[in-house]
Amino acid sequence: MNHRIRTAALILLAATIAAPVFAQSAGADTYKAKCAMCHGPDGTAATPMGKMMKIPSFKDPSVVSASDASLIATTKDGKGKMPAYNGKLTDAQIKEVVSYIRTLQK
Repeated sequence: MNHRIRTAALILLAATIAAPVFAQSAGADTYKAKCAMCHGPDGTAATPMGKMMKIPSFKDPSVVSASDASLIATTKDGKGKMPAYNGKLTDAQIKEVVSYIRTLQK
């Protein structure tokens, strides 16, 4: 019985640790497919399109201090010349991308 509890605890621990990694991976994949062409692979917007459209870096203090809800709304509704992704990406994909963007800010 003690062995079963230990095994169940290890499985639960592994699942808890792995879940954010899978979400980050999915967010990274979506970011690379949909966002990196303008925002750049590192989020600094040092791409031809990023420079032309004067896109701020994700490391810019105004973006760093923006709430997740604000970044989600911007992604869903678009902003300036950035297209809206509502209907093109699921809510879960958008949240995963925002989580990935936060890793680029470190």
